[in-house]
Amino acid sequence: MDTNFRSERKLSKGVVGLILAFWGLMTILPFLWMFLSSFKSNAEISQMTQNFLPQHWTLMNYKNLFVSGNFGVYLKNTLIITLASFVGLLFNAMAGYGFAKFKFKGKAFLFIAVLSTMMIPGQVTMIPVYLILNQLHLTNTLLGIILPGLVGAFAIFLFRQFMSNISDSIIEAARLDGASEWYIFWHIILPISKPVLAVQGILTFIGGWNAFLWPLIIANDQKYYTLSVGLQLLQGQHTTDYGLQMAGSSFMVIPIIIIFLIFQKYILQGFNVQAEK
Repeated sequence: MDTNFRSERKLSKGVVGLILAFWGLMTILPFLWMFLSSFKSNAEISQMTQNFLPQHWTLMNYKNLFVSGNFGVYLKNTLIITLASFVGLLFNAMAGYGFAKFKFKGKAFLFIAVLSTMMIPGQVTMIPVYLILNQLHLTNTLLGIILPGLVGAFAIFLFRQFMSNISDSIIEAARLDGASEWYIFWHIILPISKPVLAVQGILTFIGGWNAFLWPLIIANDQKYYTLSVGLQLLQGQHTTDYGLQMAGSSFMVIPIIIIFLIFQKYILQGFNVQAEK
């Protein structure tokens, strides 16, 4: 009886594994085809009969991406915006720590007010934010692109939920030993919060790397465009150059996949919002 049960269970696991493997292959196939097509010439991509692997491998698409596509400037802007977003990550962590471990007047109301902003679509606030930045003469600048995205309600909520589960006794013991609030935050709270920091770091990187709508609105000069805006511009200027478009799309997607594969083990840990007490 036990032998039959184990055999059936092993068979069911095998069937489920095959289904998941097939589904995973179907999911990754378009990305793989896009990446391989970026090494094909435009003439080869335009052929009626397509080969999955390039017949003649070429790096010209990537070369043209930076020479004629101006992707070097877009990459620099995107990296600056992404790195600046990680400064905002620390601001979010500080706010979450404040809501989690400090008592002050109006704390509950203020936290509800922060959460309520998650219900407002970003498109609604774009015009008021644009007008404010215009009054500050920050339109068509990298600073104007960076500032509105430095803090976010979801990130503050995520940090607050995680840090609320950190034992108060650890913080009190540090205070009794004479540790300052800054020391407690940098040397105790942040190391304990590594899982949620990793998750929010991934989300921050993806948000900065894929920034499209706001940079498109706030920037009038191409020297302030990001990779996403540059890719859209590339598709409009080189409509029939499919190899160049595939190279641009691959250049956008591959870094995100690499970052995700490196830090994927932290995702479930972070969203579980649990901390050891």
